[in-house]
Amino acid sequence: MAYWDMFRELDSLRREIDDAFRGVGMRRVLTPHFLTGGGTRRFPLVNISEDGTDIYLEALLPGVDPSRVEVSVLRNTLTLAGERNPADTDKNAVWHRNERGVGKFSRTIELPAEIDSGKVSAQCSDGVLRITLPKVEAAKPKKITVGVS
Repeated sequence: MAYWDMFRELDSLRREIDDAFRGVGMRRVLTPHFLTGGGTRRFPLVNISEDGTDIYLEALLPGVDPSRVEVSVLRNTLTLAGERNPADTDKNAVWHRNERGVGKFSRTIELPAEIDSGKVSAQCSDGVLRITLPKVEAAKPKKITVGVS
């Protein structure tokens, strides 16, 4: 049974408003429009899809050691956390452009259905983390036969 949580909805609205106003000001005027400014996009970028039994999430994690990524699930909320370390470069190098973000990250995503956290599986290949999130039985669609009277 799904329930509506007013505080979760308000928190989600606050995050959306924060994202809408992030980057407003002088920095935006000085940044070329074809480049994404630092911190204007959430990290990691994700794709989420579902079928009748599972929800599938793919997260782009280039340069992140998969063994250092933490995935946690509680009901219908998934949290990805980890750290992307800077590339090994010469300490005396002169940087001309530095667009790849480094440091710790954490992203919490609300999923469209409640998840059976004991059956979640995750694999990482070529910088793409693929997570299969089985829905709980109550969230799976039920086929109901209609009787004839």
